[in-house]
Amino acid sequence: MAFSRFTPAATGTARIGLGLAAVGRPGYINLGRARDLPAPRTPEALRARTHQLLDAAHAAGVRYLDTARSYGRAEEFLADWLTGRPEATDVVVGSKWGYTYTADWRADADVHEVKDHGAATFDRQWAESRALLGGRLDLYQIHSATQDSRVLADPAVLDRLAGLADTGVDVGLSTSGPRQAETIRAALEIERGGRPLFRTVQATYNVLEQSAAPALAEAHAAGRTVIVKEALANGRLAGAEAPGELREVADATGTGPDAVALAAVLAQPWTGIVLSGAATEEQLADNLAAARLRLDAAHLDAFTRLAEPPDAYWRSRSALPWT
Repeated sequence: MAFSRFTPAATGTARIGLGLAAVGRPGYINLGRARDLPAPRTPEALRARTHQLLDAAHAAGVRYLDTARSYGRAEEFLADWLTGRPEATDVVVGSKWGYTYTADWRADADVHEVKDHGAATFDRQWAESRALLGGRLDLYQIHSATQDSRVLADPAVLDRLAGLADTGVDVGLSTSGPRQAETIRAALEIERGGRPLFRTVQATYNVLEQSAAPALAEAHAAGRTVIVKEALANGRLAGAEAPGELREVADATGTGPDAVALAAVLAQPWTGIVLSGAATEEQLADNLAAARLRLDAAHLDAFTRLAEPPDAYWRSRSALPWT
């Protein structure tokens, strides 16, 4: 099932995907991980936690599953789950290439991942992803493309991606950093064989980081599926960390601030899928409440005033510790 043929019809809980960044490796930059993950964080423990989350998500109606080569062993955990759930033929699987996991299963590693968007890295990582996920891989994305990485100007990489698209795997990209809009617009211009190369755009957007919204609206208008990541700003929009505006709406609606933050993303007319990065079944259930929450115009207008300057937002994100 190709990703681009799935998301336009997605409704309700199916508009929320499950991202595996927080459970595929022992260290990540989400706040509150000490209370979220089992101790010790062995591969076996995180494999079991990943499978629990996947079971709960699928039962609740989640159909998009998002992973990456750099998420530790997340592709492996997902592949094991798919093998053990042959009835789960209705899920859409996306992964990413461009970062190599280097932490050797340590949460305190000095360097957790190394970025390289060259053709040789694509060749290696596509082979690794394909070996694990086989024909279940529907979408393959450049991981955190930026203008500085020059990946969108590399003909060798673009030709490889076009060849992958010719085999029936959808091609997309994710973006990061304060210049996301520039990267998105550059990607929209790229064609191969007279057709747009990228079918999906995955970007960071949340009530604190709203700068990519106009470019994401353009991507949607151009027929691309928009996937939103980091809708909870790595935990800054959940629980006690959340701004008062979110907590007030959560109290009034009987939900949590995480559901309110996700609902604010789902309310954007250009949003196709928004990712939950839940690390526990309780967090997942709280996140999925966003699909039933309808925010009014006054709430959405108030949330626009929470936006931080992009440079400030990304400096704060860079300062978050891996734990």
